[in-house]
Amino acid sequence: MFASIKIAAVIVILSTAGVGYLYVQKLQADLQTARENVVRMEAAVATAEQSITLLKEESAKFAELNKQLSSDLQRAEAYGDDLRGKLQRHNLTALALSKPGLLEGKMNGATAKLWRELEQDTGGAGDDPTPSWLQRPTAGETGAGDSSGDGNTKDNDSDGSTPEAN
Repeated sequence: MFASIKIAAVIVILSTAGVGYLYVQKLQADLQTARENVVRMEAAVATAEQSITLLKEESAKFAELNKQLSSDLQRAEAYGDDLRGKLQRHNLTALALSKPGLLEGKMNGATAKLWRELEQDTGGAGDDPTPSWLQRPTAGETGAGDSSGDGNTKDNDSDGSTPEAN
């Protein structure tokens, strides 16, 4: 009987050791999985930190661009207000009927300038030559090429952006 107790004790000890060995193996596998997960999490944290840094930089850029756009918008609104004021002061219908050459030259010059600026703003060179009917006269010519249409070749301002005395 004592021998069967010894055998039972040995079996219990061996089974406990076997279960313990399997438990240690499971713990080591879980530890390896945990280490791999830590590495993945560290990579995810590094990516998140880079994203946050990038977002902060982009936010600063957008704020600067927004500030610039606001400034440009204010200038454009002021220019629009100025143009509306000029249009209210001038009766273009009466001017066109009384001095068609003056108005035609100024409108053609302003239109040509506008198209050149639009071409520049959209990526073009914007350096197309001025049409012959808008070019300044050469020496010895009188009145030819006067883009303002007023016969005055000295002030050949055709862009319409210079203030005029009323």
